[in-house]
Amino acid sequence: MEYPVRLLVFDLDGTLVDSKEDLSVAVNVAIGSLGIPPLPHASIYGFIGDGAATLVRRSLPPDRPDLLPDALERFLSYYGRHLLDTTRAYPGVADSLRKWSGTYRMAVLTNKPLAMTEAVLAGLSLSHHFAAVRGADSYPTKKPDPQGLQSLIGELGSTPRETLMVGDAKNDVLAGKAAGAVTCGVTYGLGAESFSAYAPDFTVDRFPDLFGRIRPAG
Repeated sequence: MEYPVRLLVFDLDGTLVDSKEDLSVAVNVAIGSLGIPPLPHASIYGFIGDGAATLVRRSLPPDRPDLLPDALERFLSYYGRHLLDTTRAYPGVADSLRKWSGTYRMAVLTNKPLAMTEAVLAGLSLSHHFAAVRGADSYPTKKPDPQGLQSLIGELGSTPRETLMVGDAKNDVLAGKAAGAVTCGVTYGLGAESFSAYAPDFTVDRFPDLFGRIRPAG
């Protein structure tokens, strides 16, 4: 089945870019500076997706919530200086965006802070493909709340059923469905196991494959 699409809205981490190592290193630097033993990177990967504060909170000992403000500040400071140390676009992302950005309108909606999102996209020379980029601090709520996606749909002249929300985890699926959009889950990201409980309309194993499942609306 091909879905008629006017607007593509992408998650960032785990969907367009592989940033998990830089995020994990920054978490361990932050908590380590407060005397907390480092966590295995694989454990931190499971905490990514709900914003910086939640990532850091999940990485702290449950009995030390008092450390969150300091740990978050240290995380953001370090990560802001190192967010492109190892972060790269997933295979096929740059070429696909270059090929299809003239056919579809494209936007980014992520739970990452906006300034850091813009820095990653600019550093990887991806910014110019997107008509809009929105982050965790762009709206009063974050995904899975549909507010950001609904706003982008109106702003960029699409309709819910002509919009495709593309992401790697349940937050993207839930936001997309709540907004009435079509949803695509990428299985190479960080949260694909959540698709068994929160099923998108379709999944792809490689980023370029999603363009074989859609066609221009109208």
